[in-house]
Amino acid sequence: MTALDPPDAGRSTTSRTAEPDPDIRDDTILGRRHRALTLGIVTVVSLIAFEASAVNTAMPIAARALDGVELYAYAFSAYFTASLFAMALSGEWSDRKGPLPPLVCGIVAFGAGLVVAGTAQRMWMFVGGRAVQGIGGGLVIVALYVVVGRAYPRRLQPAVLASFSAAWVLPVLVGPVVAGTVTEQAGWRWVFLSIPVLVLPPLAVMLPALRTLPPGGRSPAMDRRRILLALAVAGGAGLLQYAAQDLAWYSLLPAAAGLALLVPCVLRLLPAGTFRAARGLPSVVLLRGVAAGAFLGAESFVPLMLVTQRGLSATAAGLTLAGGGLTWALGSYTQSRARLEPYRERLMGLGMLLIAVAIALAPLALAASVPVWTVAVAWAVGGYGMGMTISSASVLMLKLSRPEEAGSNSSSLQVSDALGNITLVGLSGVLFVAFGGATMTPATDATTPAASSSHPAAFTAVYAAMATVALAGAWVTTRLRPRPVSR
Repeated sequence: MTALDPPDAGRSTTSRTAEPDPDIRDDTILGRRHRALTLGIVTVVSLIAFEASAVNTAMPIAARALDGVELYAYAFSAYFTASLFAMALSGEWSDRKGPLPPLVCGIVAFGAGLVVAGTAQRMWMFVGGRAVQGIGGGLVIVALYVVVGRAYPRRLQPAVLASFSAAWVLPVLVGPVVAGTVTEQAGWRWVFLSIPVLVLPPLAVMLPALRTLPPGGRSPAMDRRRILLALAVAGGAGLLQYAAQDLAWYSLLPAAAGLALLVPCVLRLLPAGTFRAARGLPSVVLLRGVAAGAFLGAESFVPLMLVTQRGLSATAAGLTLAGGGLTWALGSYTQSRARLEPYRERLMGLGMLLIAVAIALAPLALAASVPVWTVAVAWAVGGYGMGMTISSASVLMLKLSRPEEAGSNSSSLQVSDALGNITLVGLSGVLFVAFGGATMTPATDATTPAASSSHPAAFTAVYAAMATVALAGAWVTTRLRPRPVSR
């Protein structure tokens, strides 16, 4: 699973929220008024979810076929690095021109990135395709949440957020099977090349409703400062990722340049106090990145561990993640129940503890005496925690935002999500390489597991670090409620 589950964006999400018409009795997300738009949105999210689960399944085979296991983590983080810039651009674009232009461009870019990745002859070409996908994904996700804010009344928005999680269920179930079968029978390239033909029809379903949305309420000129800050953050993150792939002394130069770009720009892009977990909104933004990054940083290495250490096929390894998609949707549904609203912060704390437990259990599968299904059970537990935590962060962000700040705060939540993925997936990659994972020998046949190449320490280091980060996130949940304002 990737951090593609419930993000938010768009300044006008609350200021232009449509109010329900009391004369329309079927004013639900699947009622006559919203049905076509809801189905289109859910279909787009489902396709993105299918792509994410398919990539998780095919990635170990692709990395070994391209002789690029040492760049395995970079193939994931490149997506999120590129999406950082695209998210800021999409938010500004949507606020001024409406969500339709960035949505169309994002879908086209997403498909183009899949084609580049599917035809890559070198690992760096594959990583470049993933970056193009990230641009498309960033544009699409932000635009979709602007659509939700403008087209649905506030009382329906939690249900739409829950439907986003539900949209992951079927793709997570069938994605690993389909991707694994295609990889083993036709080759990993067709996992990427077959998806682009599916991304355009949902746009046609949504188009009539999208055309009726009002344009943005801000001036035509975009906030160049915010876009440049996002570009600098993406560039800094990319340099850090590049440096992390080679731990030699000369890597210090791109690492220093990356930090010089990343740190000051992130501090200006996110709410003040985010990195010291200041109470209220800053901690909500911080938690979003911590939760998403820790879970993805661990999840990215689950298929690789099961293929190389336990000899599973790509299909079987991918299926171990399927339960997490189901329970993620269940967790999102749980947090949407009205009677649990007073306990939202406690639910998020419980969610982070479940994530930590799930990640800590994963490396048990490195022992031959431990059943492989232990990982599937662990990921089902972690998925439930993610559903409660990620969706609740979106709800809390809107609750703590004044109408005129909803757009910038939504963008900050997205940036934190992507930055958490970049940083923690990158850290996982560094640990994996540092503890010997890069010496894993590629198989002569890309579909044959290299089970003889055993590197338990590399995987254990990754999971131990991500479990520790998740426990830190559990502490952050104690800082989510703002201090009462004294009169």
